[in-house]
Amino acid sequence: MLLPMVTKMWIVDKGVEDLKTCAQIVDAARLIQQGEVVAFPTETVYGLGADALSNQAVEKIFVAKGRPSDNPLIVHIGSIGQLATVVSQVTDDAQRLIEAFWPGPLTLILPKQDTVADLVTAGLETVGVRMPDHPVALALINAAGVPIAAPSANLSGKPSPTTAQHVRQDLEGRIAAIVDGGATGVGVESTVIDMTVKPAMILRPGGVTFEQLQTVLGTVEIDPAFLLGAEESPRSPGMKYTHYAPEGELWLVNGEREAVRKRMESMLREARQMGCKTGVLVTVENAAEWEGSDCADAVLSCGSLSDLGSVARDLYGVLRQFDSLGVQFMVAPVFPRKGMGLAVMNRLEKAAGGRVVTA
Repeated sequence: MLLPMVTKMWIVDKGVEDLKTCAQIVDAARLIQQGEVVAFPTETVYGLGADALSNQAVEKIFVAKGRPSDNPLIVHIGSIGQLATVVSQVTDDAQRLIEAFWPGPLTLILPKQDTVADLVTAGLETVGVRMPDHPVALALINAAGVPIAAPSANLSGKPSPTTAQHVRQDLEGRIAAIVDGGATGVGVESTVIDMTVKPAMILRPGGVTFEQLQTVLGTVEIDPAFLLGAEESPRSPGMKYTHYAPEGELWLVNGEREAVRKRMESMLREARQMGCKTGVLVTVENAAEWEGSDCADAVLSCGSLSDLGSVARDLYGVLRQFDSLGVQFMVAPVFPRKGMGLAVMNRLEKAAGGRVVTA
């Protein structure tokens, strides 16, 4: 049972020259060293961190989030020197990816060191590890002096947090502290790639695209198991359970633009007749079409089709905004599965629980 606690909240200016000695970072690092759980910003989303070498500390992550214990965690390191404390082998291909994308939103699955807490790996012989590209995250890890295991800092299943306020909404009273380093940049979690197989296999699309990985490795495969319906034990966060979901019912609509809009309008009117408050996710390209809509109570814009990275940055915030507006039924378009669109669609399909229709 989780007893309510006072959650400290510190605002940290990521522009400070020596963040490692910043009083708030020092205090947050001390909590990590004491086996507590601290939320902190990364370039992807906010993470919920604990000492990756301590089962007792890591267990508090699962309790705070309400997260299933067979769902592995990613370990965050603050320097290349810490990598040897987490993994037992770095392949040549893994080294190439490290040189190309670290620090950055790429998690490598590699053989684990025995020092890593069993709860981190969910009993697997491998571990996911990355070096975040955020000065506050790096300062915290290095000040704590231990690798930090950190899933997203939200209640399990809800949209991931891209601001400290999102963390506070979900976890205040459930964790020791929140380090507020401002809004995140990428907006969706890191790409997870399994380097223990040949060719390397993407287990979760994210901030580093399939195309970028191809430029370094040549051949890269995408594991179909990250799609909904996978039954085996997950080898990566986000593979098994419905994630990123708003409180209302989300449907995705596929097809040509005009047909998609008409199908959305029909679905929204039907939901309204059933007494639901309705919402539609749009992009800047079609926002004007929905102005003054007579079937959507909330019309929220999420980036641009010409820049799917902007859709990724806005996505979780928009899903949470639907919740804050009390929207019970919402529709969103299907996005192209290229570049960051692959990660966007992975998150939307999980958020919708597989509810997709064709216009």
